[in-house]
Amino acid sequence: MKGLFKFRVAVLTMMVAALTIAPALAQQAADPDVKSLLKQIQELQQKLAAQQEQNQALQDQLMQLQQAVSALTETQQAQAKEIEKIPEKVVESAPVKPAGKEKIFIKGFISATLFSQDQNFAFGNGQNAEFPVGEEFTENKWFAGGDVRNTRLDIGANGPDLAKWTSGGLVEVDFFGGFNGTGAFSHQQPQLRLRLAYIELKKPGTKIRIGQDWSPLFGEWPISESHIAFPLGYGSAGNVGWRFPGFYLWQDLGESKSGVKTQLNVGVFEGSWSGPGNNVDFGTAGNVGFNPQVEARLNVTGDGWNVYAVGHWDQKDLNGVNNINPNPPIDDSITGTAAEVGFSITPGHWLVHGNGYWGKGIGQQFGAITQFGDISSYGAWLQLGYNFTERWSLYGFAGFEDPDDQEVVTWVGPNGRTKNQMYNLNLRYAVGPYWFGLEWLHDKVNIGTEGESLSGNQIAASWLYKF
Repeated sequence: MKGLFKFRVAVLTMMVAALTIAPALAQQAADPDVKSLLKQIQELQQKLAAQQEQNQALQDQLMQLQQAVSALTETQQAQAKEIEKIPEKVVESAPVKPAGKEKIFIKGFISATLFSQDQNFAFGNGQNAEFPVGEEFTENKWFAGGDVRNTRLDIGANGPDLAKWTSGGLVEVDFFGGFNGTGAFSHQQPQLRLRLAYIELKKPGTKIRIGQDWSPLFGEWPISESHIAFPLGYGSAGNVGWRFPGFYLWQDLGESKSGVKTQLNVGVFEGSWSGPGNNVDFGTAGNVGFNPQVEARLNVTGDGWNVYAVGHWDQKDLNGVNNINPNPPIDDSITGTAAEVGFSITPGHWLVHGNGYWGKGIGQQFGAITQFGDISSYGAWLQLGYNFTERWSLYGFAGFEDPDDQEVVTWVGPNGRTKNQMYNLNLRYAVGPYWFGLEWLHDKVNIGTEGESLSGNQIAASWLYKF
């Protein structure tokens, strides 16, 4: 391109010179030397015109090449966008489709924990450890393992409108359904367990669920990356409640001028107990007759805080279905009652939450350190958390449960659990849907009335991804 520019300058210079001497040349046109010079000038002008035509052709070719490159770039960008859309198109063209006009959604989380313990725990070691059991370890105490059973999957549907109601439903599963066998490879093959399955109907201010859902007694729960399906203190330190098939109602009661909202939650659901009779086929004392469990919870919510209160009632016939146990050892029936209060408050970077309960005869709700009988018990837990940054948080947990000692011995025996204390410290790092938690858990349970106790510790590192 630089050479072409120089050439053009030279030609223009020659043209200027030619125009300057043109008058003189015209006067001497008869001179042979002048004629020769004019002929040379004409030849140069013809060559210049030809060169200009060649330059225009080159410019046209260059423009065409630039247009071709631009078109190729646009094509590549369009292809890249189409490649990005392939996963969406695969989902849209998937063979699994709703039968009607429903919209199906999938959510859940993947959980992985590496842990080490110095004692066996109930309800199992790893992610469902709640309190130590068995003989106290004295030698070669610490053992380690990995656990992924917290992993959870929810499949929900938003159905069509029904008159003034919107419809929907949800099915939730995790992997605490036991292990596949008892052999050397069984604990790497946990099985699915149904948690929730309900139909939902909603309209402004009212929500109804029919199916298996959490009882209102299951209110606040502690933050933990390792103890999710079995929360800290669950059935061991003030954390009670369970899920049952039944009918559940949420009804808004109003909102004050200051923005405080009040809501009533009522549940009427199946009775349950541990025998006598068939525990897995509706044949227990809690299933005799039409004696459903009944609970009601009042929720009061403000800006950054909430409190609630729950009441519970149920009745169990210890004779069992078809009088399978005609002579109960102590009583013919047990009436279960409970009251619970809980709260949560988030001032600034802090989180403070917990609950306390008193109950009698509510083993089916994990009361009395998960023991069955006409046993009075009370318990409470408190968790204090602080967010140092958007990603780093520290949580401290303390909880206890204290059944009546004599009633435990009467209904369970001398090896019954008469008190339990739990402590937990949890350092959490969170980036969006990814969480990491490093936890230490200590639990001490008293056995019988002779001062015997059993302690256990667990150290756990847990990873969590929510989707």
